[in-house]
Amino acid sequence: METKLKPVDTSVWRKKPLAAYEADMKKSELKRVLTRWGLTSLGIGAVIGGGIFVLTGIAAHDWAGPALALSFVLAGVACTFAALCYAEFASILPVEGSAYAYSYGTVGEIFAWLIGWNLILEYMMGATTVAVSWSGYFEKLLHLFHIEPPIWLMNDPVTAQEKAAALRAAGVAVPDFSFAMNLPAFLIVLVVTYILVKGIKEAASTNNIIVIVKVAVVIFVIVVGAFYVDTANWHPFLPEPVIDSGGQQHYGFNGIVTAASIVFFAYIGFDAVSTQAGEAINPKKDVPFAIIASLVICTVLYILVSLVLTGMVPFKSLDLKAPVAQAFADKGLTWAVYIITIAALGGLTSVMLVMMLGQTRVFLGMAKDGLIPPSLFAAIHPKFKTPWKSTILVGIIVSIVAALTPIDKVSELTSSGTLLAFAMICGAVWLLRVREPNLERPYKTPVLPLIATLGICANLYLMYNLRTDTKISFVVWCFIGLIVYFTYSRKNSHLNKPQE
Repeated sequence: METKLKPVDTSVWRKKPLAAYEADMKKSELKRVLTRWGLTSLGIGAVIGGGIFVLTGIAAHDWAGPALALSFVLAGVACTFAALCYAEFASILPVEGSAYAYSYGTVGEIFAWLIGWNLILEYMMGATTVAVSWSGYFEKLLHLFHIEPPIWLMNDPVTAQEKAAALRAAGVAVPDFSFAMNLPAFLIVLVVTYILVKGIKEAASTNNIIVIVKVAVVIFVIVVGAFYVDTANWHPFLPEPVIDSGGQQHYGFNGIVTAASIVFFAYIGFDAVSTQAGEAINPKKDVPFAIIASLVICTVLYILVSLVLTGMVPFKSLDLKAPVAQAFADKGLTWAVYIITIAALGGLTSVMLVMMLGQTRVFLGMAKDGLIPPSLFAAIHPKFKTPWKSTILVGIIVSIVAALTPIDKVSELTSSGTLLAFAMICGAVWLLRVREPNLERPYKTPVLPLIATLGICANLYLMYNLRTDTKISFVVWCFIGLIVYFTYSRKNSHLNKPQE
């Protein structure tokens, strides 16, 4: 008797059956070693770093002034709506892949592909940006010990030539060079790659140590810095709007919103928590807890640091590369600068670690579904039980881009992918609640219609307020993603093989 095969669904809106996720969890070769607080630590590890140690200077100096605290509130609120929706999804589908996996089972393949494609932008370019920031703080540490490395070894080719030209214009003799690369950024990415290949337990242990140190230093910055706050620096708290030559408004309410869009890059850590569900001991309960806990803890710390920072020095005097360390240096607290600089290096290292970790787990989820080559992205190391091939590939790409590319605007491009993914998830969890009302939900988002609506609106509004060239770059990235989907992913999707 012949077995009648189920006809293949060729629609781009076809969905992965929820039963297939359960099969994936049973077949998973990843080690389940992460506890509730281990997951929370990973979230804090991703969130605290670039936001506090780097983006605070840019956002306050150029866009919000002392009202940067309100930008963090706005970004935190937008994140909270998304985090509550993420938490419900994570309790239903505790698998690696994050927003990509959630949307594949609820909305459809093309929707999931676009989210996965944007998560590549979010994590890989985010890790690249952080690697360059790490190099900046490392250079500052060398200067503290009166070591002056050559420009061509500390900067990408474009930035190196710009710095050399500026120094020559100031009368400083700078040797000619034909080659330049950001060597510290290149090397730190390779170190993080090695840790990730070795295993999630080792990565989590490394991250836990760094998180304890940098949270202690952030609290130190808040407590010690509070004694040097001059409230006159907060006036006016909301500077008068200024329109630049490109028609972009700085300061005022629009400036606060733009700053919130920029610092949003700092909040993607809670998304990284959900990518680790495949390695959590009790994912249905612990992942929702870790998502919300890491977001709340970090938002409070961000607001307090931004108030202290803009109170210590006038916002127009904030250093763009190392604002926290420079603020303490301006007050003559040289001993504190050593502590902050070393903590920033550790903090940025853990951000890189969690971002690259999240990227490889998103790749793993997509490869298991056939949307990208499984032989490369789903290969698990027989001893370390990590997706080693994709980890090495990500490490090579990030290290080369960080070494050779000027990345002054990449944080905004990273934010655009994050904002769209968050808005999509808010809509997808609401859709699933309507379609599958009887599904077991260990965690249920309260007043979901309101939370989901606010999440969609808040995230799309922040995305709308990004700079025009950032939005154009983002559209180009999405267009490339659609080409890849229709030329490779659609025909190789495992949904084309219902018998399997």
